[in-house]
Amino acid sequence: MFITLGIYYLAPWIRWDRGFNAPDQAILIDIPNSRAYFFFIEIWPQEVYYITGLLIIAAVGLFFVTSLFGRAWCGYICPQTVWTDLFVWVERIFQGDRQKRMKLDKSSLSFDKFWRKLATHLTWIFIGLITGGAWVFYYNDAPTLMGQILNLDIPWSVTGWIIALTGSTYLLAGFGREQVCNYMCPYARFQSAMFDEKSLIICYDESRGEPRSSFKKNTSWQGRGHCIDCKICVHVCPAGIDIRNGLQMECIACGMCIDACNNVMDKLSLPRGLVRYDTELNQKLSEKNRENKINIWRKRTIFYISILLITSSIMFYGLSSRSPIELHVLHDRNPLFVQLKDHKIRNGYDIKILNKTHEDKVYKLSVSGIDRPEIRIMGAGNISPDNLKVFADSVGHFRVFLTSYKQMFLRQKLIFYVEDVKTKIKQHKNSIFLSGKE
Repeated sequence: MFITLGIYYLAPWIRWDRGFNAPDQAILIDIPNSRAYFFFIEIWPQEVYYITGLLIIAAVGLFFVTSLFGRAWCGYICPQTVWTDLFVWVERIFQGDRQKRMKLDKSSLSFDKFWRKLATHLTWIFIGLITGGAWVFYYNDAPTLMGQILNLDIPWSVTGWIIALTGSTYLLAGFGREQVCNYMCPYARFQSAMFDEKSLIICYDESRGEPRSSFKKNTSWQGRGHCIDCKICVHVCPAGIDIRNGLQMECIACGMCIDACNNVMDKLSLPRGLVRYDTELNQKLSEKNRENKINIWRKRTIFYISILLITSSIMFYGLSSRSPIELHVLHDRNPLFVQLKDHKIRNGYDIKILNKTHEDKVYKLSVSGIDRPEIRIMGAGNISPDNLKVFADSVGHFRVFLTSYKQMFLRQKLIFYVEDVKTKIKQHKNSIFLSGKE
């Protein structure tokens, strides 16, 4: 729990040097500038497919973990579970364990009950406040926004998000708890599609625990099971289910019933593992006194691993081979071409040069595919195609007229090239040159 919380709260404060004129926050979603930064990865709006790839990797990774370890995500990493555990931990500090909390709830109003309840809810609200604050740090420069918060100079949009996230954290983790898992989260509904008899789940060893009977000192265990029907496993379960009735949709595999049962077994000097993580196949093999083991390599997991490797490889290749320059060319639609007095043909183009670097660049524009092309850049002053300036992290928009003699074909293919004058990195784009018939 504390590892997950630490990552969430501290990640926006990690610094990452990207050079001059670039944000130094390791993880930043810069909405005003339409940019997302993840350590060494910088994603532009037109590269949203990388985010799609990350979502695919996350989804398939979740399927892979589920096929191996059941609902491990739900029990240990899911934000709803983590923050609920944090809120319960706060309850335990101010109000005591479960039995003491139940007794306190049933007691009449007193100063002791009042201050314990007040301290609990104020701490919950404070946790919700810093949770909402940490979330908005991912969308703003964390030190700058923290300075604004301390000076009470907070933008209204940030204030709104902090209030909304504070309220949702307080309500969902403080009051919703397992009801969020049962009725709001769809994951429990389709988890069965990812389970098989070799998936690791929480199991009750029925062959060892039955028949159940209450515990009596100096009584032999012969003829009765090790389950003493204390129902502690039911009491500690956040979903309120009885694991002895088999795997159920509400089970989030948190393992609290395992810890509770093991404590009872220790007190009775009995072997642990009456309730444990196991597979359905192992349960069947144990009943037949056959050797059991956990099989990681099977068709389902190999399929998930293959998808993960393929998607990750495509993502890695795309990120490692992408150019710091992007070129976009749009041919005029009306008119398609203009015939000049000297019988030459002129075509118009809108050209955009995207500079993905963090420094101003000068580019050279050239054309191949037609005879003796003349390139003219429209704009203030005499702009040379060999000196197209584009500012750092921005898009340069140029109005280009291409003039040449009539071509052999009405629709002549050509290629625009843009080259970084300093680094000599090139990018090209296919287009056409239209001309009239003779």
